[in-house]
Amino acid sequence: MKKPSVAPERTLEVLQQFRLIFGAMRQHFREVEARCGLSGAQMWVLQEVQRQPGIGVTELAGLMGIHQSTCSLMVDRLVAIGCLERKAMHRDRRRVGLCLAAQGETAIDALPGPAEGVLPAALSSLPEVALKTLQINLDELIRHIPGKNEAFARTPLAEIVQAEMKG
Repeated sequence: MKKPSVAPERTLEVLQQFRLIFGAMRQHFREVEARCGLSGAQMWVLQEVQRQPGIGVTELAGLMGIHQSTCSLMVDRLVAIGCLERKAMHRDRRRVGLCLAAQGETAIDALPGPAEGVLPAALSSLPEVALKTLQINLDELIRHIPGKNEAFARTPLAEIVQAEMKG
């Protein structure tokens, strides 16, 4: 199969766009951690619980697009450090929902921007046609990436960026 000819300048320009996006994400998550004392992924959990008090872990994982076990581990940690509380729900005492604890409220008050990160916030502000076009083009790009790990699709960006910063 013949490789299409692409100007090296165009490739470099697009690469620089990815660097800009990744750098902005890294800078944002560093600021979140510095101001809140928690990772961006943990802050996203707190933010979603603030938006929907009483939410369950399964619903929370679905909202965040992450695996339920990943979400459960984050919730356990946030409960252990006093940021979240588990409470029996009034209608069904067997169902346990999540609520912010005092430490969680304090962390939320310190947030410098969207807990989920600047990329999801920017994506949600795009017009539908632009988002669909981007999705199609990223699908094509991903198709050409060897050795991709599909598990990253269900890992919070904050955790991916945080791992890169520590590594």
